[in-house]
Order: sequence, then structure tokens, then C-alpha cells
Amino acid sequence: MPTTNSVSPPKVSQPTIPSGFLRFSYTLRPLCLCVSLSRWLHELCVKSFSPFQPSTFNFQPSSRLAASLFVLCLALSPAAQSQVPSGRDIVKPEIYASLDPAARGSSFQIAVVMKIPPGFHVNAREKSEDYLIATDLKSELPTGFKAGEIAYPKGKLEKFAFSKVPLNVYQDTVTLIMPVTALAAAPIGEQHIPLKLRYQACSSEICLPPVTLTLDAVVNVAASSTLSKPAHAEIFRTGDAKR
Repeated sequence: MPTTNSVSPPKVSQPTIPSGFLRFSYTLRPLCLCVSLSRWLHELCVKSFSPFQPSTFNFQPSSRLAASLFVLCLALSPAAQSQVPSGRDIVKPEIYASLDPAARGSSFQIAVVMKIPPGFHVNAREKSEDYLIATDLKSELPTGFKAGEIAYPKGKLEKFAFSKVPLNVYQDTVTLIMPVTALAAAPIGEQHIPLKLRYQACSSEICLPPVTLTLDAVVNVAASSTLSKPAHAEIFRTGDAKR
């Protein structure tokens, strides 16, 4: 009898996944998680705050969580991402020193002038609602300098569409004044005093997330008081913050 040759089924090789691809997939996991979270938050925002009409919408956060969720929803909104500016672009601060140079042992002032464009405002130092972020200025004084209490101007109560109660705000141009003393051992020459300016900018319809700007105050220090000269008299007219 003829011999029948048995035919073995072809072997199917298992696909080999390169180790580099595995590392790449692990890298993508956090990104996928962020995308999923973003979609979930977007759906939550749509359900919670839709329809959003800036001219008639009246949102009164009762807690920090609610206020944070509201700001987050604004950030995730496609319209907000394309139309709402960054708070960093709203205020253009300028920095001045009342003496140039300032002598060792002398007291002078540093002014931070906040220029706020029309249609916008920032929350005043004395905020009128707990969920708002007050304007705040901090300094990181180098060796040889001592600072006093910062003088903030009074705000003005204004009514806005997104709040039932008037809010205490700064508009147009406001000046924050920080008194500084150059100690007897202060270094001579150009000195830099780092500043941190934190504020929350708002329009007549919405409030933007708060931002913190890093600023640099330049002060020239002289050894003798005879070299010290007043500067920027238009800024330091009374020695206090402008009202």
C-alpha cells in the first residue's frame, strides 16, 4: 500500500512585541489617564454648568471646592481655551525705587505699579468673598536689606454679572508700596530684590485663574548719603500707596 505522508499544520509564530514598544505604552498610560479624566470633567462641567450664558449666569460658590471646579470647567471649555486670555497677560507691572542711588543706612520705597486694561479688574487686598484670591506682594530680601509692611491701596466696590454682591476690586492703575531700609553693611552697587506678585484678574463676566509673577526690583546702593537722590517723584508723591 502506498504510504500516506501526514502533513503537519503550519506553525503560527507568536508576534514578538519589542521592548521599546512596551516602554512606550507604559509612557502613554499617564497620558491616556489624563485624557480620560479631562473628558470626564468636561462632561461633568456640561451637566453642571450648561447652558453657560456669561451675561445672565449667576454663580455663587459656597465652598473652595465649588469655586475650584468652576474655574477648572472654564479652563476645559473649548470656547474658554480659545477666547479667555491668561491672567499673566492682563496686568503689566512696573517697578520703581524712590532713591537712585540709595545710600547705606537710608530708608526708601519700592513701588509696584499694576496697570490694568479697561474691561478688567483684579481683586483688592481686602477681598469681599472667601473664594476670591486677594492681591498679594512678597519679597525675598537679599543680605543687607530690611523691609517693612507693604501698603496696599483701598479697593472700590463694583457690581459684576457673575456675583450677586458687589466685589472689592482694583481697576485702571494701582500702586503697591514696600518700605525698605539699606543697612549699614548693604553691598555697594546694583542690587536685585526678588518680588512675587500674586493676583486674580477678572472681566465683567468671569474670573480667571490666579497667577503669580516673579519680578525684579533693581536698587543702586551708594556708600555715602551725599550721593543719594530722590527718583520718580510722580510715583512717590505722598510716600503712601495711591488711593
